[in-house]
Amino acid sequence: MSTLPKKLRLGPLLKTESVKLTFACPASLKADLDHYAALHAQAYGESVDAVTLIPHMLEAFMAGDRGFKKRDASKPTLQKSPQREATPP
Repeated sequence: MSTLPKKLRLGPLLKTESVKLTFACPASLKADLDHYAALHAQAYGESVDAVTLIPHMLEAFMAGDRGFKKRDASKPTLQKSPQREATPP
């Protein structure tokens, strides 16, 4: 019997405006993304696929990258998404 994940680092997803971007990844990464999507659906009660998760994961990764944050202030910055609020399912 499996236990449901209590909390994932990504948290609930917000609806955002999107721009289409295509990329290739190893089959093992796609399998991991699909598995993460299934765990996310269990944790937050909303079905989501790997393609939907990728931008949120990249945003979280870049937000946590200290080297990226310390870049020259004169360079373009990412548009910040609205603050994420975790709500219980």
